[in-house]
Amino acid sequence: MSLASLATRTAVVTGAASGMGAATARALAAQGTRVALLARRTERLDALAAEISAAGGRALAVTADITDQASVDAAAEAVHDAYGPVDLVVNNAGVMFPNPLADGRIDQWTRMVDTNLTGALRIVRAFTADLTAAAAEGRAADLVNVSSIASHVVFPDYAVYGATKAALTQLSAALRSELGPRDVRVSAIEPGLTGTELSGHVDNPVLREQLGDMFAAIPALTAEDVADLVAYTVSRPRHVNLRHLVILPTRQA
Repeated sequence: MSLASLATRTAVVTGAASGMGAATARALAAQGTRVALLARRTERLDALAAEISAAGGRALAVTADITDQASVDAAAEAVHDAYGPVDLVVNNAGVMFPNPLADGRIDQWTRMVDTNLTGALRIVRAFTADLTAAAAEGRAADLVNVSSIASHVVFPDYAVYGATKAALTQLSAALRSELGPRDVRVSAIEPGLTGTELSGHVDNPVLREQLGDMFAAIPALTAEDVADLVAYTVSRPRHVNLRHLVILPTRQA
């Protein structure tokens, strides 16, 4: 089926400065979608927006920290001022800090909860009215939450990360029950091993080595693989909701 319907869409992508967020922004913009790029790193956002514009696409760089409510409010205002209401939201921003629970890394726990769950909720709060309005007008409206297979597959020392992703997947299901009857599609996408900057956040040398061994043993997904799935998901006819998708490298059991 064609991705041509994406040419009429207006999207917000969080975590757009790198990895799956940047790849998703490129994939949507390549199909004609107007894309608002949200992330903390201004220089990277500006470079990506320039790259997309040079390729004939439309992109708006909006510096935002989704762990800060005032920052999210200002970002939503900037998006609305430039593009008006949006009809596609990709909640992609996330952080991963594995460590044994006994280490008591409250700093890391707090950052994962604030980003992976509460941050996603702030974005939902900021743009749900846009999505329901688009759906009421008979247009496609999508909320895509990028979760992880850690939401249902147990990895030792990844307890808090997995808990935040399980919460995000459960949130997607609950939101589907609220927004689906209003014709807003909610999708949870759970990637397996993927080559992004997340692996660089690991500060535990043993776990960093384990993760490196996984990448050496398994040809990982690329950020573009996940972006391709996002684009496919949101380009289906508006009555079709691909609600829960797991994408794995072929060699990952």
